Amino acid sequence: MSLKDLLKLHRTTLLDDVMPFWMKHAIDTNGGINSCMSDEGKVLSRDRWGWSQWRAVYVFSKLYNCIEPRNEWLEVARGINSFVTQHGPLDNGHWPELMDGEGNVLRGYDSIYVDGFAIYGLVELWRATRDQGILDLAMQTFRKAEDALNAEIPPPADPFPISPGCISQGISMIFSLAYHELAEATGNESVRQAAQNHHKKVMDVFLRKDRDLVLERLREDGGEMDPPEGTAVVPGHAIESMWFQMHIARSAGDVHTLDRCIRAIRRHLELGWDEEYGGLLLAIDANGSSEIAWQLPDAKAWWPHTEALYATLLAYEHCDEDWCLEWHERIREYSWQHFPVEQYGEWRQKLDRQGNPIGHEIGLPVKDPFHLPRALIYCIDVLERLTAQSE
Repeated sequence: MSLKDLLKLHRTTLLDDVMPFWMKHAIDTNGGINSCMSDEGKVLSRDRWGWSQWRAVYVFSKLYNCIEPRNEWLEVARGINSFVTQHGPLDNGHWPELMDGEGNVLRGYDSIYVDGFAIYGLVELWRATRDQGILDLAMQTFRKAEDALNAEIPPPADPFPISPGCISQGISMIFSLAYHELAEATGNESVRQAAQNHHKKVMDVFLRKDRDLVLERLREDGGEMDPPEGTAVVPGHAIESMWFQMHIARSAGDVHTLDRCIRAIRRHLELGWDEEYGGLLLAIDANGSSEIAWQLPDAKAWWPHTEALYATLLAYEHCDEDWCLEWHERIREYSWQHFPVEQYGEWRQKLDRQGNPIGHEIGLPVKDPFHLPRALIYCIDVLERLTAQSE
């Protein structure tokens, strides 16, 4: 497809299919968003997972800021923010992992990731509203998250708990970007330094120079753990992490890091692609072993494909190499053939290796408006620049 055709496809998918699904089926009258959903838009539970609430705040704010300033999108973002903040944060300053539909806390400080997504969502909502109180709340969350991340004991990190003496790529991945966005908004140097610390940990520790792979788990001293736990590689996670680091490097004009990220994106696409059935495998082993320490490694989840859609376009914008568009087309073809639920507009989230839908959860029991709409927003952003340059 031409760049113009790709731009049209991504805009149509976002605005005519995906977002109407969420606006029609998911917005609760009390402001929160229902994310325990079936592919048909049926609300399976009104439980409110903190990840989903804050990620939805981010997406609806990002739509308002980057696609079109529709009041309906901003009001959804405000409503979710109001729902969550009325019932939190907890007394210890962290955000709850799970509330019921009325805001009663069912699970409290069980995942530091919720704090990361809270910062991410609050910053984007602040960009839409310029409400200083929202940015102040993001800074309060930053300080609590930093205390927890720098403590001797690993913080709670459901659904991927961290064993004592170990470090997780997911932590540095999420907090490098969340802190970077907060630093860009506030200009606060302590926040910027914290973002850089996680950025460097991803690029210089988890991205192994001898393997050119991103390992998910390492020892606290940065050494490798024994297989299979220490050799688990999640290609989609690595690709997502690399475009996060590209955003950070781009703001600093760091061409060397941009080049390293682009090489890593290609490497994980090549190793993660299933040559027999197509699609990106959820996890592989760095040593090529069939024993892979990850849940459902042969699954084809929607989110690695959405992250790869954007990462390949972003890589192309920076390196102008044909392989980027070739991989984008391969990912696009597989994704549009397998994931969309055409009569309802959103995408299936989990397939088996052969591409058949599977019903049980991977991670949290949610279907939330995050990976797919965020990727489409960013794809539109880069494609608008690319098409403008080609005219």
